[in-house]
Amino acid sequence: MALSVNLKEKVAFVSGASSGVGARCARVLAAAGANVVLAARRISRLKELRAELEAEGGAAHVTQLDVTELDSIHAAVEEAESQCGPIDILINNSGVATTQLLTEVEEADYQRMFDTNVRGAFFLAQAVGRHMIEHSQTNSGFHGRIVNVASAAGLRPLSRLGVYSMSKAAVIQMTRVQALEWGRFGINVNAICPGYIRTEMNESLWETEGGQRLMQTLPRRRIGSVEDLDGLVLLLSSEYSEMINGAVIAIDDGLTL
Repeated sequence: MALSVNLKEKVAFVSGASSGVGARCARVLAAAGANVVLAARRISRLKELRAELEAEGGAAHVTQLDVTELDSIHAAVEEAESQCGPIDILINNSGVATTQLLTEVEEADYQRMFDTNVRGAFFLAQAVGRHMIEHSQTNSGFHGRIVNVASAAGLRPLSRLGVYSMSKAAVIQMTRVQALEWGRFGINVNAICPGYIRTEMNESLWETEGGQRLMQTLPRRRIGSVEDLDGLVLLLSSEYSEMINGAVIAIDDGLTL
């Protein structure tokens, strides 16, 4: 039996959509028929992506979002719903990282990571979750999907990524509590935990001696690509994930074994 994911008439809100994992998620959801809300700070990059999606027959809306500012979160979610309709899918992807030993971490580094990766992720999910709960109470057929982008670092402590690991571990526990509290409203909340993924932000690392040494420590001596997340993101965003709620799924090529 052939299965296909059809997200036509669904509205998908993607944070951190200006590059990397977020941009790829937006492309995949748009290709499946969703009307995608592209949210990030870099509006120019979002407009470029919107033009690409529209050229390929997709639908997209651009909104500015800084997840470290609560007013920005609420404004972006309200704009998305007023312009595109009820949000059915949230890809909660905004995140930052630094590579430091724990003894090198400054207060500003710590604050920046937790403000974005934990506080920002929580309040964006809360804002969207509140709307989803309202929609579910007036529409018995409403089904919400929230995909929190955590990290393999939240499952396995990695040297020089200590504070980042701590922040993503918090996202994992946040996911489980959201799934527990919101499941009765027809909202499925799950977390994906990517391993080492090649993006424009870390592209140069893998060509260095240190990057090559790191690659040799991985189970299959290779780095993943953003395309490797496609199937899981589509599954968790679709009707086929009806019984998947509160799951924390590693997509890391065996890194956390």
